[in-house]
Order: sequence, then C-alpha cells, then structure tokens
Amino acid sequence: MADRYGRDVLAQPRRAKPRAPEVAADRDLVVEDVATGFCGAVVGLEKSYAGDMVRLEDRRGQTRVFLMHPAAFLIDGKPVTLVRPRTRGPAGPGPQTPGTRGVPISGPPRTASGSRAVPKARARTARASRIFVEGVHDATLVERVWGDDLRVEGVVVESLDGLDNLDAALTEFGPAPHRRVGVLVDHLVAGSKESRLTESVSEDVLVCGHPYIDVWQAVKPASVGISAWPTIPRGTDWKTGICSELGWGTPQDGWRRVLAGVSSFRDLEVDLLRSVEELIDFVTAAEGDE
Repeated sequence: MADRYGRDVLAQPRRAKPRAPEVAADRDLVVEDVATGFCGAVVGLEKSYAGDMVRLEDRRGQTRVFLMHPAAFLIDGKPVTLVRPRTRGPAGPGPQTPGTRGVPISGPPRTASGSRAVPKARARTARASRIFVEGVHDATLVERVWGDDLRVEGVVVESLDGLDNLDAALTEFGPAPHRRVGVLVDHLVAGSKESRLTESVSEDVLVCGHPYIDVWQAVKPASVGISAWPTIPRGTDWKTGICSELGWGTPQDGWRRVLAGVSSFRDLEVDLLRSVEELIDFVTAAEGDE
C-alpha cells in the first residue's frame, strides 16, 4: 500500500555517509583490517574472482590476505579504502631506507622501525628526558632499529651497565614532569629480580620490558638462522650457554651473529617492539621538554 500520510515532517533528514578516502596500497604502508583487527604492512597485491586483494605482514612476520573493500581498513584509526597504486613506467630500484639491507621498496621511505622517514631530517637537540637500558647490547639493538626515529625526536639512550645501577642512576638524573625517564628491562616477569628492582619508581618514570632472559632472545630465531633459542639450565651464564649449544664460539662471536641478523623491526619479537614504542611515546610527551 502507498503511504497515505507521506514522510514524517519532523524526522531528521537522512545524511549520506561520507566516503572513506582512497589510499594507494604502496608497499610498507601500515594499515589495520577493520573486521579482524589484524595490523600489518602492505607486502603485496593479488587478484581473485572476488576482486583485488592486499597481503599484509604484521610485526611477528605473519601474513594474511584481505579483500580491498571500501572502508575496510584503518590508518591512524580512520577508515580508508585501499586501491592499487597507479602504475608507473619502468624504473630502477626504489628508494632505500637505513637498515633494510638494500631491499628496494616503493612508496614512502620507511625507517628500520617501520615509521615514515623524514627526508633530510637533522638530528634534534637532545631532550631533557632519557631512555635507560640495561646494557650495551640493548642500546645497540635499539639504535639499530629506532636510531633514525630517536635522532628526529631528540631522545638519548643510556646504558645502565646492569639493572642494579637503576636506583643510583635515577637519583643522579632526578626525574620530573619535564624530564622523564623510560626504562627498558629484560626478563620483566612476575617474581623475577628485575620486577623487584623496578617496582618502586616515581610517576615520572615508566618501566617497560619483555619476558625474555636476555635481549638476544627478543630477536626472532629465524633472523639469526636457528629454529628456536635453546633452553639453558639455571646456574649457567645464558650467553655462554647459548653460544656453546649453537657452536657460535665466544659470547662476543655470538653477539656479532645476533646483531648481523637484525635490520628492521621485522627481526624483533613484538614484546620488545611494543615496549620500546611505548617508552618513546612516554619520554617525548614530557611537559615542556624541548
């Protein structure tokens, strides 16, 4: 039947939903799938009977394929529609970013941490805030992956030469709202020595860590050419035991192998990635830190 009275004159007018902007699915663009929450970088495009598909790789190295439906993805929390990049004429290798071992990419250049590179960026004057790490190996890995980001942000990373020195370092530094401290800790699990040493810190100090015995173990096994990190009995120095089990020689030889296996965030476990990113956000948000 026809509506005898017509549309309710008091009803709100229907508004068309705004269309999600189209974004080219360039390699290394990081997006989140709305339906599943899977977040990853674009590593390839495919075709299927249902339409164009995009392959994403997360920070664990897992890949999944998704249909490029309208508004099916998020960038910085906002819906977008992925589209195929415009084809270009024949070209040589694409731009290369520091720390990617010369792997060509297309699209915006990225740093080794996966963030967008800032062209010709000069190092910022160091902030008052700092990030403390347990040892030289931790500092070197952080520099290998986040070095470009830290220079742009003006964040200095300092080695404690052992977590036992944390209290003394904090006392000397004097954390405050305008000079925060982020602390990266190995083996930060309930009941560990590390958790006891870091349980009482001020609100201007943030402690983040990972569950691995040593920062070496936060490097993915595949990145250093092994299937898994061996289990070392208690009472044996972990690095010495690892090198003995794997035939890597001395701990110095082993460290060279580990460092050589890390070129970008894809070589690190997500627990370490999440902690370092959180610490950078914390110290760069310090009040009046310029």
